[in-house]
Amino acid sequence: MCKSLFLVVALFAGCTTRHHQDVYVVGWEDYQEMGRVAKLWKNGKAHNLTEKKTRDAVALSVFVSDNDVYAAGYDIAAFSVVAKLWKNGLSQNLNVTSNMSEANSVFVSGNDVYVAGREGNKATVWKNGTPVNLTDGIYSASALSVFVSGENVYVAGREINAQGNQVAKLWINTTAYSLSNEIYNAKAFSVFVSDKDVYVAGYEENEQGNTIATVWKNGTAQTLFTDRMNEASALSVYVSDNDVYVAGHERNVVKLWKNGIEESLTYGISDAEVWSVFVSGDDVYVAGSERNEQGIFLAKLWKNGKAHNLTNGNRGDAKAFSVFVR
Repeated sequence: MCKSLFLVVALFAGCTTRHHQDVYVVGWEDYQEMGRVAKLWKNGKAHNLTEKKTRDAVALSVFVSDNDVYAAGYDIAAFSVVAKLWKNGLSQNLNVTSNMSEANSVFVSGNDVYVAGREGNKATVWKNGTPVNLTDGIYSASALSVFVSGENVYVAGREINAQGNQVAKLWINTTAYSLSNEIYNAKAFSVFVSDKDVYVAGYEENEQGNTIATVWKNGTAQTLFTDRMNEASALSVYVSDNDVYVAGHERNVVKLWKNGIEESLTYGISDAEVWSVFVSGDDVYVAGSERNEQGIFLAKLWKNGKAHNLTNGNRGDAKAFSVFVR
């Protein structure tokens, strides 16, 4: 018989006889006067990636390879923002020449570790710590997601064009492709490659300036719902077998789309956001956050539509940005 659902193991592993899986989530928790602390939750148990000190830090992406756990993010000093990579809890600064850098996404392929982010105005990918600039820095750009398939490195992000519009971008091995029309603002948050198909999740504004949740498949845009009066974004995409899962939001309601069919994970009563979706077997995990009745953001993980709190709000706000299961 299954034990109490209040037990962390039952919450995250489920009451089944199949092989145990570990669930990793990263984000941050506010220690108030101590600042934001980068966090890793493994099966619901919290681990600090940064020390409790007056120095804000954020973990934005997690990837597990063999027995190694990688997290990417940044920390904030007095006059700088420094891109960081944590491996098994130990941090290292990525090679940068700017005092403003961020690490937004990490992906491990074989012995190579890829991190996507920005260095100053330049969208950048670090391979094993060595930076490769995807843009020249004339206009502001950022790499938000990286995925490696075979010999190709795919990166999704955004770049401002000469007219001042934000353009959703896909880079393949440093070659840039514009996904949006460059007239209306757009942004690409997540990339996933399945077989030979490339999926990118983001948003594109319409004529009225409303953001429309969008998935580009091999460069062709597909909107996720037809009510174009609502502000919506697609923030993470994951493909399992022939099913395409997208996590995002419509206004302050967290959404999960499976093959274009939407499911609401929250009710819109309080502010909520979501940043990551991961599929393992029959289980769908979504990481994000939601305000409680006291107005404090709680880091949350939804498993098959059911919400589990990673924090209780006693310290302050907390947010979860990425989930990985193995």
